[in-house]
Amino acid sequence: MTNSYWKPLRIFLLVVTFGSIFAALGKSLLYPTSTQATATPFDFPENLPLASWQPLESVPLEENKEANLISGRLYAYQQNNRLLEIEMRYVIKTNGNVQRMEEQYRHQKISPGPLTIHHQEGIGFYGLTATSDRAYLSSCINPYGGSTVTGEQFRNNRNTYDLRVSRLVPWLLGQQELRDFRCLWTLLSIPLEDTTAEQAYPVLEKAWVSWYAWWQPRFPDP
Repeated sequence: MTNSYWKPLRIFLLVVTFGSIFAALGKSLLYPTSTQATATPFDFPENLPLASWQPLESVPLEENKEANLISGRLYAYQQNNRLLEIEMRYVIKTNGNVQRMEEQYRHQKISPGPLTIHHQEGIGFYGLTATSDRAYLSSCINPYGGSTVTGEQFRNNRNTYDLRVSRLVPWLLGQQELRDFRCLWTLLSIPLEDTTAEQAYPVLEKAWVSWYAWWQPRFPDP
């Protein structure tokens, strides 16, 4: 048979193939909830370094795999008479909203004031807030791209860094998700016994820079 006979068939197959790919991509973009059902178990290290702080004992936090909370750990540090706590939680299938994570995963609820969002060049976004007795810094460490606070920031990260050609074929073969909806939710806090929230925030921010620098390149495997 001549090439002219096969040409319409080839065009038809190409149209169907690319149409299927674009339809799947469109669905992934329009419906951001991941279908990723599992994640590799991850055990947080018992002790981690933090510049200028002396590590104290750490304890595991309760997991809830039905709620997509794989694991967690509470770290404590001391600097002179100042105490710092850092809560880490490994979450999958998340929308990246740290305020929603606070409501969903924390047993000891807090009632802070408004969350003020800041941006640090080379790191990403983080939120600052305070109660009458503690100051808090909260953020979501992403698998790719900078840290985020809101669901919109998280989705933008996924669309920017996850939609890559190198992920397309494994996704079509069902080997991985096209977008990686995992997060290391981080909550740093210090008491306000002898200081104000405005004085405590720079302390949290400095600790956050060091903490993020350790964790981001060590994000758990999917």
